[in-house]
Amino acid sequence: MDSDKILSLDCATILPRKSLKVKVKILKTLYVFLLTNSERSLYIKSMRTAEHSNKTTTCPYCGNASKRFGKHRNGLQRFRCIACLKTFTEAHARQFRVEDYLKEQRGIMAIQLLVEGCSIRTVERITGIRAATLVDLLLIAGERCERLMDSIRNVPVKDVQCDEIWAYVAKKERNKTAEEYSDENIGDCWTWTAIERHSKLVLAYSVGRRDIDHAFELMFKLRRATSDSRFQLTTDGLRAYVHAVHAMLADRVDFAQLIKYYSQPREGEQRYSPAQMVEAVPVAVIGDPDPKNICTSHVERQNLTMRMQIRRLTRLTNGFSKKIECHRAAIALHFAYYNWCRIHGTLRVTPAMESEITDHVWSLNELLNHA
Repeated sequence: MDSDKILSLDCATILPRKSLKVKVKILKTLYVFLLTNSERSLYIKSMRTAEHSNKTTTCPYCGNASKRFGKHRNGLQRFRCIACLKTFTEAHARQFRVEDYLKEQRGIMAIQLLVEGCSIRTVERITGIRAATLVDLLLIAGERCERLMDSIRNVPVKDVQCDEIWAYVAKKERNKTAEEYSDENIGDCWTWTAIERHSKLVLAYSVGRRDIDHAFELMFKLRRATSDSRFQLTTDGLRAYVHAVHAMLADRVDFAQLIKYYSQPREGEQRYSPAQMVEAVPVAVIGDPDPKNICTSHVERQNLTMRMQIRRLTRLTNGFSKKIECHRAAIALHFAYYNWCRIHGTLRVTPAMESEITDHVWSLNELLNHA
């Protein structure tokens, strides 16, 4: 009933038993109510009109006008182009993806726990993120950190040390079957590391076999990461280093090897304890290395840090890597976090700050979302 018609009616007809003052008050309230409903109806009508106008969109293929063409099974509006007759769905927010965790506090906490030495199952219990999702998250973070590590270029260095650390993927080398013998994705896996002695910056690394191919890969990355200035390089006695350094760095290094000799292991030490070192002989290979600086202690200390901070490298556990991709991702994540985020106890800054690559301590969020 229209409000004007109600006001024109006789009050006695509508409200026969009420006093005139009460009748007028009730009619005013009824008028306000109807007016409010009328405004609400106009507002709803305008919103529907706007919604209808928004649903009229242009074709993403040819740019011509399109008309509505039913609904998608997920409830979204479908359109069909008037000109090319192609159909498409209205613009909508994309579904949640695993990498979106890296923009949330829970995902950042999961990565923080991984770089501090927690296992996948431990992180799952703490954060509530499924183990399979955590593995995917590690692969994404590792890929970004690997790109960041490969971006190190032209860093001035004075003294570089290289070494390798042993681990295994899926099973140890001696437990491989005849069919698995030629599969390099399982079995023993070595991480080759090059670290600057003074800034503690990890300049380059390589993950794979302990052979000449990965020695060449490490020296190639080291050449790319360092400037043209001459520096001293020290490695252990592995013969593959000699060929790789001669091919890649002979024009800019004073190269020496520290050859270590060990005694025969005592009873019960063959499996878990290294034999006692009886002598370390420095040998100059290229140029004129300073005998006082022929040392691999700093890179070996970095190996200990890796054992402590990467769960996959912890001995006598079942936390070893089952796939080589996850192993490479964990190594890349550790080195990127070590260079840019972790304050070194001796330097009081991060290695990247000491090397003047950056001017501040990176947060884990900044590290993971940098690329």
